[in-house]
Amino acid sequence: MTTTTPSRRLPLVAAFATTVLAVDQATKFWAESALVGRAPVPVLGDLLRLRLLYNPGAAFSLGSGSTWVFTIVAAVAVVVLVRYALRPQPTGRALALALLLGGATTHLLDRLFREPGFARGHVVDFIDYNGWFVGNVADIALTVGAVLLILFGIADPEDEAAPGPAADADEGPARPATPAPVEPDRGEPAPSPGADHRPGPVPERVDPQAGKPERAE
Repeated sequence: MTTTTPSRRLPLVAAFATTVLAVDQATKFWAESALVGRAPVPVLGDLLRLRLLYNPGAAFSLGSGSTWVFTIVAAVAVVVLVRYALRPQPTGRALALALLLGGATTHLLDRLFREPGFARGHVVDFIDYNGWFVGNVADIALTVGAVLLILFGIADPEDEAAPGPAADADEGPARPATPAPVEPDRGEPAPSPGADHRPGPVPERVDPQAGKPERAE
């Protein structure tokens, strides 16, 4: 059984994250220049409209009075995502991390450098989804990235690369070890030609009555 080890996808992650950041900031710049003071612009009727908002909180304007908290959360998210992006990753999970990293980074930049001040900046939102939620390109990237991460799993790549008991079971039953061949016992070596084959001395036999040794015939 062949085990596929994930490889590093840092260039892929960096490219997609940078693209998300650039597109998000460019569309926010456009929204601030084109939508200021305008009524909502219908794109798909009332289902999808364009209108400019500045959001000091999170989604659905939650936590509007705690902007600095979301700044810290965004910074921590960026650090964690970069840490995971530096590890070997499958392509699908690397794409998910890239979308999440790009969305989190561009939101962090808004928190740090937009009005009303450092670490208290308001995020530019301009995509109105039927009045339920107003977001931006970064929000789309974060949502798609989260869905992809769930689909491709969030397990540690190092745990995936390590073979487990299930992988060993797929190999089938273990084969018994083949014993090493044993050399047959060939007995004593044959005498070499010309060797002296004269019989040795005849052992003496002792007569128990006479007490004198007799030579065995």
